[in-house]
Amino acid sequence: MKSPKLELQRALRHVAARFPQDREPVLTDIALRVFPHSGEVRFYDDDEKELMRIVVPEWIKGSCDEAFYDKVAPVLRQVLAESRKDIIDKMSLLRPFSFTMQDEDGDTLTDLYIVDDDETMIISGDLLDGLDKDLDNFLDNLMKD
Repeated sequence: MKSPKLELQRALRHVAARFPQDREPVLTDIALRVFPHSGEVRFYDDDEKELMRIVVPEWIKGSCDEAFYDKVAPVLRQVLAESRKDIIDKMSLLRPFSFTMQDEDGDTLTDLYIVDDDETMIISGDLLDGLDKDLDNFLDNLMKD
């Protein structure tokens, strides 16, 4: 059995093949819709057109785990980060674009990966931890002045 990361990278390659470098760039983001009951991951463009789907056997019956999406997001982020040079940078998508994780109803849960003109930025929970506190401190200091 292949690892979830290998299956996800294979699926990402299939998605990237729909946006080859030699074509005019397309304006879209990519949504990864994760289905915890079936372990299915579906890739969609902005027009809700399904680009690819796979089943990650290890994720089947994830609905039994309340932290399912919290456990899946880092795996998806890692796959995207590791696929940057070989796959993502070669996709003919207009920048900025992003990869988001959605629940089975299509509601966006989190940004997984954002690509901008100047740099690639990975959004993770760790990056955003403490942001509220930093903003509160900034506002407090601003009010003092």
